[in-house]
Amino acid sequence: MSRQWHVSESRAARYAGGSLPEPDAWSLEKHLETCAGCASRVSGAVRGTAARAVLTEVRGAVLAEAGREVAPVSVRGSGTGASRLTRLLWAVGPAVRGAWSGALLLVAGAALLLGQLRGGPEARTLLLAVAPVVPVAGVALSYGPHADPLHELTVSTPGGGLRLALTRTAAVLGVSLPVLTLTGLLLPASGAPDAAAWLLPGLALTLAALALGPLAGFRTASALTAGGWLCVVLAPSPERVAARLAWCLDGVPAQSAWAAAATLSALLLATRRTAYDRTH
Repeated sequence: MSRQWHVSESRAARYAGGSLPEPDAWSLEKHLETCAGCASRVSGAVRGTAARAVLTEVRGAVLAEAGREVAPVSVRGSGTGASRLTRLLWAVGPAVRGAWSGALLLVAGAALLLGQLRGGPEARTLLLAVAPVVPVAGVALSYGPHADPLHELTVSTPGGGLRLALTRTAAVLGVSLPVLTLTGLLLPASGAPDAAAWLLPGLALTLAALALGPLAGFRTASALTAGGWLCVVLAPSPERVAARLAWCLDGVPAQSAWAAAATLSALLLATRRTAYDRTH
């Protein structure tokens, strides 16, 4: 079991002065994520340099851009419950905080309304056709310079890159999976696939978008995966959506194929994880 280490005054001074070797600087920055005492020591060292005025100006500009007035929070303490909740909401990603959550509720509400008005399987069929692309859209809106004004800064930190992308993807899935599945359970079945039949396809498409993200950009990768799914189930004959959904979702062979696709996408994602360090 490794001993817990802490940042010494001399090491903090070298980091603040820019003389600490890059691997050591990355290790130090990673340690600061979980050690408030060392974060305070390094913060004090940085404030003692000529960069203090610049950092103060940048902080004020960022807060003004965000349109918020935030009371200073001491790095020595863990913060109040409200401040921790605020940091959590900002960490999980723009999609969960922004218009995507409203669109998710709109999809669920429209499906429930259609089920009440029509009383048939069309509502669940349409929900199952759209549900797999909802988390993909959330991924597209959660990661990249189009989604985060500080993207270049965050991806350069030890907590950025693939770790940040997976954190925000987990938040998107954590919101969309229960909402859409519960909505499907409330709708009449009448021959439509099971309400949870979209879960593996949704996971596979989301992982595929993540794996393709460093190659084509997250918006393009998400458009390709979501557009491909919608073309398969909705085109060229919309009246046969139910039959195509049954072919894509029902039965062990179909679900096994989606599980295999999700596994392959996850392996590709793990193999290319370092590409996220260069994703812009």
